Amino acid sequence: MVLLASAAQAQQQNRGASAAPSPAGEAPVVLDQINVQGGGVPGGALLSGPTTTRTTREELDREQIQSLTDLSNRVEAGITFNRQNNTLNIRGLDGARVLTTIDGIRQPFLVDTRVNRGGSNAFDFDSLSTLDLLRGGSGASTLGSGALGGALAVRTLDPEDLIKSGRSYGALAKTGYDSTDRAWFGSAAAAARLNNTWFLLQGGFRDGHEIDSKGNVKTIGPTRTAPNPADFNQYNILAKVHHYVDEVHRFGLTGELFKRSDRVQTRTNAVSLSGNFRPGSYETGEDIERNRVSLSYDYKLPGSFLDEAHATLYWQRLKRNDLVSAWRYTSIVGPYGRDNQNEENAYGFNGYVLKNFQTGVLSHRVTLGTELRMSSLEQYSAGIDNCPPKPASGRYTGAFTTCNNLHTNQADQPKVDGKLIGLYAHDEIGLLDNRLRITPGVRFDWYEEKPQATAAYTLGGSQPVGLPPSSSDSAWSPRLRLEYDILKNAPGVKDLTVFAQWSKTFRAPTANELYGRFGGPGTYLRTGDPTLRPEIGNGIDVGLRFGDRQLGGSVTYFHSNYRNFIEQVQIAPPGGLYPQGGIVSFQNINRAEIQGIELNGRYAFAPNWLVRGSFAYTRGVNKDTDTFLNSIPPMQGIVAVAYGTDRWGAEVSAKLAGKRDDVAATTGTTQGFRAPGYAIFNATAWWRPVPQIADLELQVGVYNIFDRKYWDAVNVPTGVLAQARDYYSEPGRTVKATLKYQF
Repeated sequence: MVLLASAAQAQQQNRGASAAPSPAGEAPVVLDQINVQGGGVPGGALLSGPTTTRTTREELDREQIQSLTDLSNRVEAGITFNRQNNTLNIRGLDGARVLTTIDGIRQPFLVDTRVNRGGSNAFDFDSLSTLDLLRGGSGASTLGSGALGGALAVRTLDPEDLIKSGRSYGALAKTGYDSTDRAWFGSAAAAARLNNTWFLLQGGFRDGHEIDSKGNVKTIGPTRTAPNPADFNQYNILAKVHHYVDEVHRFGLTGELFKRSDRVQTRTNAVSLSGNFRPGSYETGEDIERNRVSLSYDYKLPGSFLDEAHATLYWQRLKRNDLVSAWRYTSIVGPYGRDNQNEENAYGFNGYVLKNFQTGVLSHRVTLGTELRMSSLEQYSAGIDNCPPKPASGRYTGAFTTCNNLHTNQADQPKVDGKLIGLYAHDEIGLLDNRLRITPGVRFDWYEEKPQATAAYTLGGSQPVGLPPSSSDSAWSPRLRLEYDILKNAPGVKDLTVFAQWSKTFRAPTANELYGRFGGPGTYLRTGDPTLRPEIGNGIDVGLRFGDRQLGGSVTYFHSNYRNFIEQVQIAPPGGLYPQGGIVSFQNINRAEIQGIELNGRYAFAPNWLVRGSFAYTRGVNKDTDTFLNSIPPMQGIVAVAYGTDRWGAEVSAKLAGKRDDVAATTGTTQGFRAPGYAIFNATAWWRPVPQIADLELQVGVYNIFDRKYWDAVNVPTGVLAQARDYYSEPGRTVKATLKYQF
């Protein structure tokens, strides 16, 4: 876990001391009685544990982290943001196998039958208060489906985070430039309180271009190594109102909007100078939009019937559009456009209560909670092309044969109504003056995905016959954790705790895996399988943690077995009704094993000085074929040395990765991507010119100082590469500058 220099730590502590309002004549209420954010227990009540680490708002700013890629390069070794499918990779698993929550609200993994990309990064880092990263499956016992590899839980800013003690208002503004994607960005947040009511309004933007790489060949087609030209714009708006009835009860209202649009001018293998699609006339794009309105309630009164209670009632919409705008020059000459849309509307309730009590020599900390969710998912592909109306035979022939492949203005899956009920209970049992803690816990989940008939699906080119059946199943996610404090308040390392935990996890199939249906007679068919069973994980974590923020760290060994992995497979070869590609579907086939070691540590070895580090080694094997998993990252480490005062500070860091040769064949003799090892070095410096007058800070960072060419192995497509190798390389030397002002 990254730490700040001592001055920044002091700043964080001062902000955390702000007080919540209280009725006139009563003593002020300390914010931490209700607010669980900031420097509190990593993960809070639901994700706390030995494999959870927290990055605070101050740490995000200090390390100039504005993306999950930044997080993996500067703080958390062993994780990767996979830009191929838009998801986070934890312990070698990504996609729907890693769960993301925003303010405790589950984020769906929306993947289109035509485009294998999710949208789990639909949030702005400048709107965050904390970011919790849980490695491994122990979070499934409170979060349920999707947390096979781990979970990313982010919390947005509260008004209490900006208003310092004794004030009734506060504000934060930030702007800067990042040469990685030539992006200008900015954000501003303002908070105020009126008696017992607190208000927050935050907004941000980021406008830029394609992510840089070390490729410099700008030819057209498969030999190109330079990135495709691209433009994007992103913005978010966050509004919150918190009302304190008294010292115990807080009600909240939150509204949030996030939107990002990307447009790419294709210059790679999809176009050629004399082909059907040509440079300048083939643009792709992606739009992601997330809207949320939520009501919250927080209660805290230790010693009463319940010590704490927290509840959230919400509506959320996540919408993804994958776009193509092009012109054909040879086959079916004329315009060609596609807008593949997935939209999920969800209504839900999350809530839990905490109670501490004693039974004889045993102490108990009981957590009881629930998750209730209803959703409606619709997919539709709109499009234009220059094909004539379909003939009565249903098949195009002659010059228009290609039109048989132009499946558009249809739904590739039925509308799907989903239901989820989750119930969980945990009890942290303390013995020997709470030096030994045993925490049994379990979550029960029931889910149902029910297809609904729509004309867009029934009349689609894949010619479905009726509706597929509903998919419904249930799962238990138990967890057992043991912790023992070998040392308490000892000299040197201070505390030393050994821990071991066992947990079971599951991941329900996505709607695309169950019901996606794309293609048609005379071409090919990609179809889902409504009989799929959930993926199941079974794993252990064993290790120790020691020390505090001055000298501390942890070591963890983990081992997990997975079964019923959902994989896309060829179930019928080309021929018959589907001569072009046969039939491809999903099946529960693979058994997999993933194990490894994770370490992190920090040491403030002198006044104002800090050294920190993170290390991860993961090994994964497909047990069916006894081959390696191509989603496993290489051995990685991060080490940094920082110095800071109340006026200025600097840090030098390095990201190290071993080579990745342990890969498996994907098709025929084609191997997974073999990546050489690398070491990249970074340096940052920050300056506060007048800390006595204003909290104004200028920060500059230089990343990959020596302009090293390297590849993030997990961020390279598996199978045959469509472009030359350098096309998939990471950015060379980049610079980021930020200016921040807070009052």
